[in-house]
Amino acid sequence: MTDIYRVACAAGFSGDRTDVAKPLVDELLKQGGPSCLIFESLAERTLALAQLERYQNSELGYEPLLSEMLEPVLEDCIKGGIPIIGNFGAANPEGAAKLIDTMAKQKGLPKIRIAIVKGDDVSALELRPKLENFLSSDDQKILAQSKLVSANVYLGAQEISDALLAGAQVVVTGRVADPALTVGPLMAYFKKSWTDWDFLGAATMAGHLLECGSQVTGGYFADPGQKDVPGLANLGFPIVEFDTQGNICVTKPSGSGGLVNRMTVTEQLLYELHDPANYLTPDVAADITQAQINDLGSNRVAVVGIKGHPRPDTLKANVCIDGGWLAEAEISYAGFNAYARAQLAAQIIRERLIDLNLRIDFIGSSSVFASDTGKGPRLKPTEGFEDIRMRVAAAHHERNQAQRVCREVTALYTCGPAGGGGVRTSLKPRLNTLVCFIPRELVHASYELFNS
Repeated sequence: MTDIYRVACAAGFSGDRTDVAKPLVDELLKQGGPSCLIFESLAERTLALAQLERYQNSELGYEPLLSEMLEPVLEDCIKGGIPIIGNFGAANPEGAAKLIDTMAKQKGLPKIRIAIVKGDDVSALELRPKLENFLSSDDQKILAQSKLVSANVYLGAQEISDALLAGAQVVVTGRVADPALTVGPLMAYFKKSWTDWDFLGAATMAGHLLECGSQVTGGYFADPGQKDVPGLANLGFPIVEFDTQGNICVTKPSGSGGLVNRMTVTEQLLYELHDPANYLTPDVAADITQAQINDLGSNRVAVVGIKGHPRPDTLKANVCIDGGWLAEAEISYAGFNAYARAQLAAQIIRERLIDLNLRIDFIGSSSVFASDTGKGPRLKPTEGFEDIRMRVAAAHHERNQAQRVCREVTALYTCGPAGGGGVRTSLKPRLNTLVCFIPRELVHASYELFNS
């Protein structure tokens, strides 16, 4: 066993760039030593969309860009001994595994070992009656009046680790905690105890630094003239070097754009951190209150001193229910008196759709203010010459009622104020999400090897 294990992250969300995995794998192969490649492509919104997609087509519901993500690197990873771990299974891990198996066969690879992590779906019939017991009283009423579509808990890293120890070359998960994609391979390699809280805390925060992809290498950090980042068009995605003591070094592929320094790492370390002393995950409560961040230069930053506390007794669950239909429509007004014309258009829509709960924004004037009615202050008066885009949105359980928004905004072409144009409309089914915490003993997670 060498003292350093490298984890590279090739995606921070569903829809991320698909040409970034190859430079990461090339760098891992050049550096040598044990390593893995992770893809973090699942968020609450993403899983909800995946559930809708699978609801409409049982063969779908996994990451839609899966082929584009894996095709450039699958062969190199398999031949180079670099495991791939991803939550790109979303609502249909079996479907994702089937696609990966097909890709491997098309490339002429020997049969690869693909593991599927199971257990995050807790909407099975035997658990449904218990779900409402874990919801707040208000959410219980909402659930009672709605159709349950799915319920998924955030699993931890143990099943990922077990699958890798059993020889899996690709591990496909659904809803796991984002850092678990990193914690799993680190635990499999270093073979630490699952009660080594300090190691788990450090591994979790290594995963936290990686989970948003290029946020930590300067992407979301960049602010021209304030926080300049070179080479954003060729942004390198992150690599973490991790040792048996739980020390972290964040870097990126040599020659790539972007930036890794003390500021980029600090921003990502604090990202979504509700309590620096008690960051709850399925595997550990991480504690960064004693962490030290040291800029080593040359796009290398060390993070040391992270601690951990015993894991919580519950697992967070997202309960998705039928949210009816969401209608959105936009129209633009430009030139002299545009803002006044957009306001008149909004007045017409309110009068025509008086029975709907509307949200109206004037993009370019007040859309960044906390107003659902579009009455916020103007940002930049321009002596009557401006470019305003009015957005109208409404949700309704009946499709035909929501669709009225699309029809009425479209009708403004000729029935509304002068000069309206560029109408776009959208009508989509949606899910609403309720959150609860489930005792972990009720959740039965496991992995199994895919058989084609």
